[in-house]
Amino acid sequence: MRPEKRSFSIQGHRTSISLEAAFWSALKTAAAEDGLTLAGLINAIDKDRGGAGLSSAVRVWILKRLETRAASKSAE
Repeated sequence: MRPEKRSFSIQGHRTSISLEAAFWSALKTAAAEDGLTLAGLINAIDKDRGGAGLSSAVRVWILKRLETRAASKSAE
């Protein structure tokens, strides 16, 4: 799996993010479920990422979201 690079504007600056197709798909789904654009969701993740690289922060955010969803389904 080769990463796909896409560019976004974050706080007025252009930046590129490289993610594998599965992560892009999960990110698009999450944005749609939350009523956000892909750029809007990436901006939100960027604000909370601390010192981590943006691509890494996006991957971790997706993993945490999936873990939270799996835990809530197990609790039902």
